[in-house]
Amino acid sequence: MSLNGRPPTLEDVARLAGVSRATASRAIIEPAKVSEERRSAVEEAMARLGYVPNAAARSLVTRRTMSIAVVVPEPTRTVFEDPFFQAAIGGINSVLTGADYQLVLLMGDPQGQTQRVRHYLRSRLADGIVVVSHHGSDGVVETAVAAGVPTVLVGRPFSGVVKVAYSDLDNVLGGRLATRHLIQQGCSTIGIVTGPLDMVGARDRFDGWRTELAAHGKSAGGIWHGDFDRDSGLSAGQEIATGAVKLDGLFVSSDLMALGVLESLAEHGVRVPDDLRVVGFDDISLAAYAKPSLTTVTNSGFALATAAAELLIQQLQTGVIPAPRILHPELVVRDSA
Repeated sequence: MSLNGRPPTLEDVARLAGVSRATASRAIIEPAKVSEERRSAVEEAMARLGYVPNAAARSLVTRRTMSIAVVVPEPTRTVFEDPFFQAAIGGINSVLTGADYQLVLLMGDPQGQTQRVRHYLRSRLADGIVVVSHHGSDGVVETAVAAGVPTVLVGRPFSGVVKVAYSDLDNVLGGRLATRHLIQQGCSTIGIVTGPLDMVGARDRFDGWRTELAAHGKSAGGIWHGDFDRDSGLSAGQEIATGAVKLDGLFVSSDLMALGVLESLAEHGVRVPDDLRVVGFDDISLAAYAKPSLTTVTNSGFALATAAAELLIQQLQTGVIPAPRILHPELVVRDSA
């Protein structure tokens, strides 16, 4: 329709649809409050005119941005290289798309470089927040809660004082499953490569390892600390292969670390599983193609993040913090143990 070269306005839409300007505006901003007949007329007029609503104006009226901040307090390289984060972001986006929300991804190294992220959260530029990979020292969750923005975590809060919804894996059970399998395979000296112990998931897996060893009357074979990445696995594997402690079983708290451990062990002539049985954690796709293929424990980033996003949408709709959603891990047996 010709408008003498000028862009269409809301008045043009209302005129073509045969409704008042207020009704046209309501049909765009709050369509549920308008009859189906008038809503259809407005939508048809918008399509014919090529009218695009002003998102900023809509936000001023509704006080909603229709965006959700997904916060991953990790270095950029980690976010884009770790399959867990890739799956988690995909899971969140699948839920937000269905609810007509836009995902805004925020990243920041937990080692003192989350100031920019915290400033964004305090500005209330998002209707809700999903935090993935929460560290006890990063201050992200506390900032989000203090800003009054509905917040949901992937993983249990580091501090029980913070009241937020969350989805989580039973990581203690996962650590116990991994350790129990090594014991059932005849291992008597079982070590662990932990993740960062300022993360609840890493601590829970560590506690599961200790609990299962104690339940079978076995002492710890050795503890090495990692960062849930391949490089720290390489370092731990080298120390294990060349150190004085002789293990016959090893629980590695993430598959990426386990891949690094396997590489280092092979370089030093340690045969897996003949000399040392290894169990990982996460069941990333690469685990099945490792040499040898990696026995591991399931931890679906997609399922965990999907659950967290669903909890957030529920909270936005009801105004009530929903109960946590806990997923249960399973052991996947392959060639490494």
